[in-house]
Amino acid sequence: MFKKYDVIVVGGGHAGCEAAHSAATMGSKVLLVTMNMQTIAQMSCNPAMGGVAKGQIVREIDALGGMSGIIADQTAIQFRMLNRSKGPAMWSPRCQSDRMRFAEAWRLSLESNPNVDFWQETVTDLLIEGKRVTGVRTQLGIEIEADAVVLTNGTFLNGIIHIGEKRFGGGRAGEKSAKGLTEQLIQLGFESGRMKTGTPPRIDGRSLNYAAMEEQKGDEEPGKFSYLNTVQPIQQQKSCHITYTNAEVHDILKTGFDKSPMFNGRIQGLGPRYCPSIEDKINRFAERERHQIFVEPEGWDTVEIYVNGFSSSLPEDVQYKALTKIPGFENAKMFRPGYAIEYDYFPPTQLGYTLETKLIEGLFFAGQINGTTGYEEAACQGLMAGINAHLKVKEKEPFILNRSEAYIGVLIDDLINKGTEEPYRMFTSRAEYRILLRQDNADIRLTEKGYGLGLASAERYEQVQFKKSQTELLVDFLRREKVVPEEVNAMLAAKKSAEISEKASLINLLKRPSIEISDFQLNDSLSEGLAQFSPESIEQASILVKYESYIEKERQNAQRLLEVEEKNINPNFDYYQLKALSNEAKEKLSKHKPSTLGQAIRISGIKPTDISILMVYMSK
Repeated sequence: MFKKYDVIVVGGGHAGCEAAHSAATMGSKVLLVTMNMQTIAQMSCNPAMGGVAKGQIVREIDALGGMSGIIADQTAIQFRMLNRSKGPAMWSPRCQSDRMRFAEAWRLSLESNPNVDFWQETVTDLLIEGKRVTGVRTQLGIEIEADAVVLTNGTFLNGIIHIGEKRFGGGRAGEKSAKGLTEQLIQLGFESGRMKTGTPPRIDGRSLNYAAMEEQKGDEEPGKFSYLNTVQPIQQQKSCHITYTNAEVHDILKTGFDKSPMFNGRIQGLGPRYCPSIEDKINRFAERERHQIFVEPEGWDTVEIYVNGFSSSLPEDVQYKALTKIPGFENAKMFRPGYAIEYDYFPPTQLGYTLETKLIEGLFFAGQINGTTGYEEAACQGLMAGINAHLKVKEKEPFILNRSEAYIGVLIDDLINKGTEEPYRMFTSRAEYRILLRQDNADIRLTEKGYGLGLASAERYEQVQFKKSQTELLVDFLRREKVVPEEVNAMLAAKKSAEISEKASLINLLKRPSIEISDFQLNDSLSEGLAQFSPESIEQASILVKYESYIEKERQNAQRLLEVEEKNINPNFDYYQLKALSNEAKEKLSKHKPSTLGQAIRISGIKPTDISILMVYMSK
């Protein structure tokens, strides 16, 4: 019935979609197995992509040739660049998406790839020969062979949904959980754990009073995620709204605390620290009189509303009663209550940099199975697992990004070396090289790599080469062009910047905080010279000039650390022979088996003194 595939991807969420797309685009024959063809790429939680650090990840996925950015642009209903008042390292794109169209666009994209086949069913077992995966077995008992398998099971592994004192099996509202795989993986020697996440109630937007809320519009000149010129920014946008809880809301919610699965011990898994439920916020931040609620539309044509900030697993009647005391929600009609979901995950320290498991060759994990949270974090893992599954099958060198190359590199490095005991979410603060890893230059950093893999198109490659050459030409133009005081002092005075007394180059003036390239329209010659450059090149040149010293310092630091980190360690080295090492270091290094000094540095519990001892030994 089935031929042998190069790669089987289990799960059709954000990780599974990117894994199937990347492996198939690079040339592998891929089978995507999902429990429900109608929920491929479903936005199970909020209808949005991007945000702080997450937006940088979407840009990186796009630069490498992934689809998340393109799909988000095609189905956006609002776009905002967050943190514009801060430095460019903090600028983060975010868009509201049409949830139904987002899922539809992803499915149609995968269906248009001739290398992707589909099968709707539950995978219950892996086919294993020795220490290598050879395929999967489905609930119907069908065995399908493959050279590599990527597991992207999301919240479905032994998933349990909690609403107050009610609990039932499920991987998502209205969908059953997946059983069998966890038990088999444990038998194979894998460690597993439990995590939890939650979602807020969905509301009928026709029942809300938006006049009682603050309107939150998109950017006046909306941008987009994808660097491709074929994808255009949205022309019309839909507003979100902001409202707040109050003391009465909090008091009503507290009446349900005795029935909360979070507080009475029925949920054992840890939830996301930075996206807590409303009951958790009230409990942890008792001094706060109110909490912000974001009212987010789920699409252009639907009336369904996502109540961001009101995630809850309290009884449905308590949720509803509390909601009606929020300004604008007095007459709210509920589509469905919020709930918590508890599920199995596998500590990611059991993986290598390619996201291949250490125990079973050819088996890759991506997404929430690795303990992460968020569409973007899942999508980038799926992309990398799909790339490396293809490369593994074709017997090619693996593709790995280090911490100074991409947020994706930071995420994977954190996961496999430090592990996580709570849902991992990306923040800019996790990246020590965030001036290098900006959202505006992800194409310059990564598109050439994606093109070399056969994932990014020739069109992308040519476009980024043009952007780089334009940026270099513009920087050279700014360095060569000089202005005299009478040409520029009026502008400098208006900008409250010190006037000049002699001829000065534009590049030196641009280094001033208040001066922008657009301020140099001082005469016809300058205006004509600047008119030949694209907005992207102008933004790139401005950042490079203004932050030149910081960028160069960070680049040098990254290079120095890389030289140390790349010192190889024999994975089978006997650390117990080094008597000077602490017992904890011996135990953890023996367990994790780092292949480089850099991996050893980032193992939780390894101290600088332990690294010094290793370096002394290695120098001998």
